Amino acid sequence: MHSNIIKFVNSERIMEIRNPDPNETLLNFIRTKLKKIGTKEGCSEGGCGACTVVLGELKNNNINYTAVNSCITFLPTLSGKQLILVEDLISKDNSLHPVQAAMVKYHGSQCGFCTPGFVMSLFSMFKNYTKLKEDIIKDSISGNLCRCTGYQPIIKAAKSLSSKNKIDHFSKNKKKTISQLQKIKNETIVIYKRNRRYFAPRYISELKKVLKKNTNSYLLSGGTDLSLLVTKDRKDINSIIYMNSIKELNYIKNNKEFIEVGATTPLIEFEIYIKKYYPDFNKILRRYGSTQIRNVATIAGNIATASPIGDNLPLLLALDSKVVLQGIKKNKILPINDFFISYRKTKLKPGQFIHSIRIPIPDNNIFKAYKISKRFDDDISSVCAAFNLKIEKQKIINVKIAYGGMSAIPKRATYCEKVLLNSSITKEVIEKAKNALEKDFVPVSDMRASRNYRNVIAKNLLEKCFLEINGKKLIGIYS
Repeated sequence: MHSNIIKFVNSERIMEIRNPDPNETLLNFIRTKLKKIGTKEGCSEGGCGACTVVLGELKNNNINYTAVNSCITFLPTLSGKQLILVEDLISKDNSLHPVQAAMVKYHGSQCGFCTPGFVMSLFSMFKNYTKLKEDIIKDSISGNLCRCTGYQPIIKAAKSLSSKNKIDHFSKNKKKTISQLQKIKNETIVIYKRNRRYFAPRYISELKKVLKKNTNSYLLSGGTDLSLLVTKDRKDINSIIYMNSIKELNYIKNNKEFIEVGATTPLIEFEIYIKKYYPDFNKILRRYGSTQIRNVATIAGNIATASPIGDNLPLLLALDSKVVLQGIKKNKILPINDFFISYRKTKLKPGQFIHSIRIPIPDNNIFKAYKISKRFDDDISSVCAAFNLKIEKQKIINVKIAYGGMSAIPKRATYCEKVLLNSSITKEVIEKAKNALEKDFVPVSDMRASRNYRNVIAKNLLEKCFLEINGKKLIGIYS
């Protein structure tokens, strides 16, 4: 059975939308249909945070509060969730929520345009953390831009929340909300609206049936890239298959040989898990994008998009990861090094989808990764580099090096690897390896960096890697 009705919880009641437009953003729905205009439109690409709302989702019979950018969230994906807007934070007796009261007390607002977004990001943090350390606060608001306050009043307001009573009207209504979310049936959603189609299958078996009849559909998970076709390019997406209703694809497994990450597992969950095995992977992920972006973005989406500056991709290449592909009939496991064909093109065929990614568990190897961008937080890379080495008695017995931003595709530095393999770590060897990078890459100049800058940075990051290995300490402003 399937339905064309989207059901969600808002303002303590279950709401329904029959046959919504698959291309309509949640932000547009909030402002034009719900007539709630606290949520603002700023960039329309998930970069400024003015449109931030919070979604409540059932997880292990509890509610997980997730901040998202409503400007790049398609309305039908709201199905089965609780929608919380800045207007919903005020209690029935018109008293402010602790987050709102803190912003007033510490003068966290000036012009006010960005304020609702900040409030919602802080609300999500307030609900999800018991101890509000400074790094948690800064990470929580890293996706919210403000031109007025200088951020310090907002940070002070956030710090004051550590001493606040965590009981609010959402806590008091928690049982009722859980009951309402449980009442919303997890139905397969199928929508036909004018010339647009939207499918939200619940099982892999259903997904394969949909793919068989709709091979040219766009696969949607986080949508942090796909949604820009609508919001920035002003194009229509005629057929969308939403992957996140398939619980079988949201997991992290460890079989002692590799870590397997399901295609719809959010980066925010993966970054916590991977820190134990590869701390530098965690560091890059925390700079990948804002909390709002990492709450919905996935590794599978990053791979399928095949952007030459996708931050995950050089890391996965250097770690010799594998992509598990599933088709309507056949499955295939492909080394990620063989997955990328040319700019934005991969070996993923119509009717296929990424099921999971397999990342080898470290075996006494050294893994380092670096990202260079104009802004430290929430910015696209100019160059991203990853180094995976095994060294015994000062001799490199295994080496894999990969770069993003240096070519039309993220790729391995094979000439550089050949120079380093079975060599001792000396200044002469490192210099030869740096020069070999010129054979591996011929970067372009663009708005993020010039060709010469990229060449210099790529060489410097290689040298930085070995200086840190030899010195056994981190080097850099942000170390």
